[in-house]
Parts: sequence; C-alpha cells; structure tokens
Amino acid sequence: MPKRNTHILPNLKKGGWDIKHSDSERSSGHFETKEEAITRAKEICESQDTKLVIHNKDGKVAK
Repeated sequence: MPKRNTHILPNLKKGGWDIKHSDSERSSGHFETKEEAITRAKEICESQDTKLVIHNKDGKVAK
C-alpha cells in the first residue's frame, strides 16, 4: 500500500500555510508562518508514518 504524504501548502485565500494529507480535501491545520506549519507537520508525520512534502509559495514542491 502506498504511503500517505503530508503536504505543507500556501493558503491563497487566507494567507499563511496549511497542512494537508494527500488523500484529504480538508486542512489538518492552518498556520501564519511556514516554520510553524513545518514544526507541526513533522509531529504528524512521525505519529502517522507519513512523508513530508513542502511546497513553495507558488505551490511547487520545494527542493
């Protein structure tokens, strides 16, 4: 079974950053800064055994 991904994405409507799972429509959290979102997403990834994917402000995957 493929592993789920946890994404950090810019929220273009509200500003800030959202955490979303690859198989979910809803956000798992909204944060004002990317750093806050990354900190929380790392905790989620550890507890749910998911891979973290971080996006830039333009929505593309960061390298």
